[in-house]
Amino acid sequence: MKKNVGNLDKMVRVILGIAILAIGYYFKSWWGVLGLIPLATAATARCGLYVPFNIDTTEKNKNGAL
Repeated sequence: MKKNVGNLDKMVRVILGIAILAIGYYFKSWWGVLGLIPLATAATARCGLYVPFNIDTTEKNKNGAL
């Protein structure tokens, strides 16, 4: 699977993932573990939910390459 998560998208995912983990820790809830999903997609720059909708937030240069 090719990379389909851009830099701004990565930053938002990292912030959201950390916030979800922190909220889960604060409320002592296992639901906070869901914060690992946006962190993982930011780290790999790949989002499986973007594929069926043909979404790509990466910035391409003039030649169309990454």
